[in-house]
Amino acid sequence: MKAFFLRHKKLHIWLICDLLALGLFYLLRTNRSLMNFLARYITAPLRRFIASLTYRTDLSVMEILCVLLVLLAAAYVLWSAVAVLRSQERLHRLYSALLGAGCFGLSIWAAFCLLWGINCWTDGFQTQSGIYAQPVHREDLAAVTLYFAQQLSESAITVERDEQGSFAVPREEILADSLHVYDALEEQFPFLAYEDVGVKGVHFSRVMSALDFTGIFCPFTAESNVNMDAPASRLPCTAAHELAHQRGFFSEQECNFLGILASTTSAIPAYEYSGWTSAFIYAGNALYSVDPELYWAIRELLPPEVEQDFADSAAYWAQFEEAPSQQISNTVYDGVLKAWGDERGIRSYGTVVDLLVAYYKDLI
Repeated sequence: MKAFFLRHKKLHIWLICDLLALGLFYLLRTNRSLMNFLARYITAPLRRFIASLTYRTDLSVMEILCVLLVLLAAAYVLWSAVAVLRSQERLHRLYSALLGAGCFGLSIWAAFCLLWGINCWTDGFQTQSGIYAQPVHREDLAAVTLYFAQQLSESAITVERDEQGSFAVPREEILADSLHVYDALEEQFPFLAYEDVGVKGVHFSRVMSALDFTGIFCPFTAESNVNMDAPASRLPCTAAHELAHQRGFFSEQECNFLGILASTTSAIPAYEYSGWTSAFIYAGNALYSVDPELYWAIRELLPPEVEQDFADSAAYWAQFEEAPSQQISNTVYDGVLKAWGDERGIRSYGTVVDLLVAYYKDLI
């Protein structure tokens, strides 16, 4: 056994270091005070430093690294296969190749846990703000949905539109305005204060759509990336959602809520409209599940411009509904959410309705 260990000494030491790092994380992750300390004084400053480097270019460094990773993986598989076939000790060579790939994967996972996984175990928005998701009464849900419909109708005429009446605010303008979308909300919740570096558009956005992603925050590059191929009416709120992740919030449902709240309070027409659109869709879907007739009664109040944007979005995403890539992506992402303590998986996005109703029911 000793001889076997020494034969692959470097790889075994690498494996031990990975396992120790991951074991330490899983052992200590439930220590909320420690996780808060690490997130505030270690990982957040580290991500800001990384962002100061990656945001020197408008290109998505995450996207570049993903392409390189795919090419590297393909080259490694090919090189390892050739090496195993040529080796006189094929079992040892195969073991070395598999162990090397495993160690590399574990190192990436360990880095993810450090740069981002810690935030799953820190104080979230609900804890810091005192606004908690609560059971929703039908009457409150109906009132909030109606309010969102009214706000959406008013904001629909404030944004640029094309000849067909579709949302036509330039995507580049939306990305540029992302730097200021949280300005007003930071005054209400000072703990949200952050020097935003903006969001980046992804070149291979069509691939993101096939995987059912409109945005993604990459902790390895500290970048907020957004889909530039999907209809632009939802892009502003998506950008605000990803900027919530920049502030260290792990929970998807809390970031959905923050994205809506930041957008609707930003005084930027495109963001306000996008925020009210998302708010109505979330609340409307919840209302439809308990009272379809009331939902359609409220929906009929929306102007043609809003319905046009709904139709554009539905038509775009319909082309990906049966794509195996989207189904696999949703299954994997659902598993990831559950693995990080969110037992409801993708369905946890419904929690944003509880937060929206809790926040708005006393304001209308």
